[in-house]
Amino acid sequence: MATPLAILRPILGFLPEIRSPASPPVFSQRLLWTGAALFIFYTMYNVLALGIDPSIGDTSSFLQVVTASRIGSLITVGIGPIVLASIFLQLFVGAKILAVDMHNPEEKALFHGTQKLLAILLCFFEAYIFVMLSGLPMYTDPTTGAMLFGDLTPYFVVLQIALGSMILLFLDEIVSKYGIGSGISLFIAAGVAMAIVGGTINIFFGEGGAVSALSEGGAQIIAKELEILLPIFFTALVFLVIVYVEGIKVEIPLAFERARGVGTGFPIKFMYVSNIPVILAFALLANFQFLAMALVGQNLCIGGTLDTSVADKAYACQGGIDLINVIGRAEGGGTSGGQAQFVDGLLYLVSPVHRVQGVAYSSQIDQYLTYKTPIFHIPQWVHIVVYISFLVVLCVIFGQFWVETTGMGAADVAKQLDSAGLQVPGYRRDPRIVTAILEKYIPPIVVMGSAFVGILAGLADLTGALGTGTGILLTVGIVYRMYQDIENQNVLSQNMMLSKLFGK
Repeated sequence: MATPLAILRPILGFLPEIRSPASPPVFSQRLLWTGAALFIFYTMYNVLALGIDPSIGDTSSFLQVVTASRIGSLITVGIGPIVLASIFLQLFVGAKILAVDMHNPEEKALFHGTQKLLAILLCFFEAYIFVMLSGLPMYTDPTTGAMLFGDLTPYFVVLQIALGSMILLFLDEIVSKYGIGSGISLFIAAGVAMAIVGGTINIFFGEGGAVSALSEGGAQIIAKELEILLPIFFTALVFLVIVYVEGIKVEIPLAFERARGVGTGFPIKFMYVSNIPVILAFALLANFQFLAMALVGQNLCIGGTLDTSVADKAYACQGGIDLINVIGRAEGGGTSGGQAQFVDGLLYLVSPVHRVQGVAYSSQIDQYLTYKTPIFHIPQWVHIVVYISFLVVLCVIFGQFWVETTGMGAADVAKQLDSAGLQVPGYRRDPRIVTAILEKYIPPIVVMGSAFVGILAGLADLTGALGTGTGILLTVGIVYRMYQDIENQNVLSQNMMLSKLFGK
């Protein structure tokens, strides 16, 4: 039975595609392609879209760090459309809404082509939302007040931002085929690294930083310096925890059927699904931002009357219930270029919580314990508990779907081991036996590992670690896997050299 995606085949044929290399690139070539992709990313990160007011300033936010984006730049929407397209299709396949045999090369190609098409459509959709609903400030002539390209300026900005995200899409494809690791992971790590470097410089040399505090002197200088440097301490602490957890694993002993006495092991790491669940979870949370933009200043009064003379829209519904307040009241955004944020309601409860940089830790902790929302008076600590719980559930769900749709499940791994001539010592060679053994380890580890990264990401963000705790979690995992890829490339090169040496 053909997959439903087959109807898209005529359209997918027109999509640009990065061809796979005829022969595997050598390590130096992979390094060059990876460096080129990184250079292009940093260039687009630091270039404002033509037509945007240059005075927009630094509008970086927590979610932008983990989605490799920067408002107003050519990558305002970053990798959001790419990851969101992957989430949609992964969920459809995992829920059996779309029947796709990932072991069939033709259907697998259709799946990836559909994912690319959806990502391109989302690039334009998200760019339109950001420009038209968030009210990005457009440049206007000081004398005439006219925009750079007249009334068409916002649409021209949408086009630039959409194309910027599309370039990231194809850069990801280039890095995957010609470079080292994944382009999406590379861009996330690059954005986090920039945030860590910028945050460190600001801590030491910024206004109220460690250097200026030293010049003030006083009896409290040591305590003040320690508090200023706490974000660096938490950054190092989160880094060490992640590095330690990366090394936790269970190893299943294996033996070659045709080579008695020769054995190996199949490692099942505690972080079996790596940081993928967190990437997918935060990509989904980042798209809640669009709802915040759409709901700013809106009212849906049920069972009452809407008083348009009330300045605060949250209280404009008289004698009834405002469903916008219940769904999620958002504020902010507008011509300042900042992002709208939920301040109350259900969506507020599942919106990210993180320490605000520059606020004293004592004040931040006091806010966590005492702050309540203006409409429903939801305590901040309840927000923290609900958000982290929601994040953990999302990570577990995405971890399960990722394992099932990428061939990392027990049955798929057992087939791969069997095809390689491997078996568990003491048992006859049978994929069903290996599957039963792996089922004891892989499903529980996927749940525990996914839940752990969700808890760690949520708690680490509360500490105020530079680059956000989630960003450090992602970056450490990304760099570790890049190291593994580099190590594998070196081993591959050595094997090729040995093959040539012996004339094989």
